[in-house]
Amino acid sequence: MPAVAVLAVAVLFTGGCSSAHGTSSLSGDPSESATGVSESPSPSPTPSPTPPYPTGASGCHDNTGWTAEESKDWVRLVVYTPQEDYLDKELAVVSLPGYNGPLCRKITVQVEFWKLVYGVADGADGERLSNGLRPSYYFDIRRVKRVELHTDAGVDQKIALPASLYATDRSPCEGALLSITVGKPLTSKELPKEVEVGGGQDVSGRATVDFRSQRIADYELSEPSAPQVCSPDGKPTADPADVPAPGSQPTDLYPTDLYPTPESSFDLGDIFGTAAP
Repeated sequence: MPAVAVLAVAVLFTGGCSSAHGTSSLSGDPSESATGVSESPSPSPTPSPTPPYPTGASGCHDNTGWTAEESKDWVRLVVYTPQEDYLDKELAVVSLPGYNGPLCRKITVQVEFWKLVYGVADGADGERLSNGLRPSYYFDIRRVKRVELHTDAGVDQKIALPASLYATDRSPCEGALLSITVGKPLTSKELPKEVEVGGGQDVSGRATVDFRSQRIADYELSEPSAPQVCSPDGKPTADPADVPAPGSQPTDLYPTDLYPTPESSFDLGDIFGTAAP
């Protein structure tokens, strides 16, 4: 299996959801002839799906007293990230009246876009990961755009992606992270501390990110295209076509900066005293 490159984060900020059946007569109706064609019963109507957030007499869904978890569940239902929305160049908040509300009380949602700059670890410097290993890449994370929404899903809403952050010709050392949070903007202590490149995926095939916050309703990671060619300061030093990605070659299965090579080695002959042929 390909190796997973683990990242450590240095955080820097910049400004910036019964039909009725006919009754049979019991009184002397003539029976139908054997050659008659009986009428096919009409199919029962397909029941409509039960709306998760139906509107009441007031025309809205009462969300008074919702917990943070209930708010996050609703936000996941109404917000579509770019990859979910067929790789669109915008984030969408959809409105399906009677299905997801609208809500009686608007929910505050933070949509934040983060620029990630990756660099290969330089020597043995830098902090250790939680498992005691030294990371193969570092990344610097900076917020480039934040949009605060007060939404009840009464109308459709669109948020354009930062063009440079999602440009097709962006640096191979750069990635993008989209976070959708209920309530206030994310703080540095809530951002991910360790991230995998080419690592775990969720059921929809999107890369997983471990935020240090319970307020995250959704997120989406756009990985760097070739972090293996990046210098410690996040500048490309070679053509990605000339440098294979970690794990793509048999000798790369255990990068030395992730799994340090032992200082001494041995073979079975040394242990069992077997003479060399």
